[in-house]
Amino acid sequence: MPTFYQQIKDIANFSDHIDIQGTTDSIKKGIEFRGPNAWILFFAIIVASVGLNVNSIPVIIGAMLISPLMGPIMGAGLAIGVNDTDLLRKSLKNLAVMVLISVFASTAYFIISPLALAEPTELLARTRPTIYDVFIALFGGLAGIVEGSKKEKGTVIAGVAIATALMPPLCTAGYGLANGNISYFGGALYLFAINSIFIALATYLMVRYMKFPHVQFADPARQRRVRRTISLFTLVLIVPSIYTGFLVIRENSFNQSAKRFIAENKTLANGYIYDYSINHKVKPSELEISIAGERLTDNQREILYTNLERHGIMRSQVKLKFNALYEEGTRETEILKGIFERTDLEIGKKDELINELKSELDSIRSKEIPYEQITKEIQAQHPEISSLTIARGAEITSAPYAAKDQIVAIIKWKEELSVSEIAKLQEWLSVRLGVPNVKIVQLK
Repeated sequence: MPTFYQQIKDIANFSDHIDIQGTTDSIKKGIEFRGPNAWILFFAIIVASVGLNVNSIPVIIGAMLISPLMGPIMGAGLAIGVNDTDLLRKSLKNLAVMVLISVFASTAYFIISPLALAEPTELLARTRPTIYDVFIALFGGLAGIVEGSKKEKGTVIAGVAIATALMPPLCTAGYGLANGNISYFGGALYLFAINSIFIALATYLMVRYMKFPHVQFADPARQRRVRRTISLFTLVLIVPSIYTGFLVIRENSFNQSAKRFIAENKTLANGYIYDYSINHKVKPSELEISIAGERLTDNQREILYTNLERHGIMRSQVKLKFNALYEEGTRETEILKGIFERTDLEIGKKDELINELKSELDSIRSKEIPYEQITKEIQAQHPEISSLTIARGAEITSAPYAAKDQIVAIIKWKEELSVSEIAKLQEWLSVRLGVPNVKIVQLK
């Protein structure tokens, strides 16, 4: 019987399912960029640009499905993995041509497009890389090369094309050029570069892991030159990947720290934080906090800075922006103070109401009768009882009218209980439910 380790090893092993020659031929075929592929890319870029322009995610996904951009990127990773400089030059050349065509097509579209959005969220999302983009490109690239290496191909490549999202950044770069926004252009190309680098890196790693054979040369001197060239390019590929990953992780960490700080310190002594923004263009990153209310005293500022440092944000990285201040002795002061006081009063009233309702709810819950459990316990003592009805109510006396809590139990029996049994049951129920006044009624 195989051991647990052997079972895991058999599940994880895919060496028996790969087709090295078929994979190499398939990737090389995907690198080709002429004729139909050029027109497909051009049309796909226009479709993606329209999708970004109107914030239509289905249209963007459709464009990514028909895009041939993955081919040259995976080709570059394969070329590095098998020491093939000719394949590397061809892949990079075709990739550069694809990028130029994509940026040209998207720029032309956004120049002539009559559509303009106040909040182009899908465009904005492609101007700033995050750690998630790094993970998606790396693991998407791993999934892509593993799928491409299988003897029986599936639909994973299409999913990788959607997940890694190579086209939208190029469309956003065209939007930046068309509108003279260098920030959009640079950020989008940066995102495309990250996606491309990590897809190529993933392809290289899997090619080496699956032991694809190196390209051999008859001339030993040329073999050495090729190895040196490939080693240098591999270094150029990996070092920026590590540095980029580090930067993105650091920026993501800063974003999360700022978000936690704002959530915990929304309300200040006599004001509140109503907005904040983060600027990663400066080094180190900068957090701008917008405050409304009274101007902070030196002591209040110090408390704010201390809380920021507790979240890993240095005071040199923080700018306080007071956009809605009031000074003592002005009419505006009284108006704003009135707003704050009224708001605090309303919050206080709501808190009081919540506490009252909570107390009432706790009181009601404390008086709940565990009907099913009580019935089981009574039937265990008196099997002759066929059913039991228990209700909480009040015993009311007349002249003068007075009421006291009472538990009423209606018992249906097969054999009548004696007076002493009823008394014992009544006493037991009184202790069990914590109510001194218990009334038992027998029914045949």
